[in-house]
Amino acid sequence: MGRPKGPRVRLIAGQWRGRLLAFPAEPGLRPTPDRVRETLFNWLDPWLAGARCLDLFAGSGALGFEALSRGAAAATLVDCNPAVVAALRENRERLGAEALIVASGAQDYLAAQGPAGFDIVFLDPPYASRLLSDALTTILAQRILKAAGLIYIESAVADRFELPAGLRWHRRGQAGLVAFGVAARAPEDCP
Repeated sequence: MGRPKGPRVRLIAGQWRGRLLAFPAEPGLRPTPDRVRETLFNWLDPWLAGARCLDLFAGSGALGFEALSRGAAAATLVDCNPAVVAALRENRERLGAEALIVASGAQDYLAAQGPAGFDIVFLDPPYASRLLSDALTTILAQRILKAAGLIYIESAVADRFELPAGLRWHRRGQAGLVAFGVAARAPEDCP
């Protein structure tokens, strides 16, 4: 396998530092910017080793593959676009990563999950959609996130996203037009 073709994003650190991920030029597919990923993974560093991660709107796969590169034990990358899923599988092979790639819509995937399955969940859906709110509602209702788990949330600043009941912000940031943060279950929501 040679150099990936098409739009690319570079992994920032870990065992695959500097490796490129190719992804299709699909409408609405925009990888998390490098500066945001650098900040995010600095925040997550204490929790990443051995973590089970879910990249629910995987797109380029940058979040899921970066987590694996930095020591996560497992990553499940979910996307419903067949071209995106094919690119995720090619990137998995190119890296030699042990990632589970799932071709599914977010809600269908979440509906099939049991409680306390993931330590870290990455939510970076298309902006200006209900997908983020719907996914969070299902994750909380089905307790898919472990009690001490974290959820990365990314949206457009213009979307003015508010956390639902049951979550609290752990860290937050903004880079240009991107609002992002890491949320945890609120103490009263934990068993």
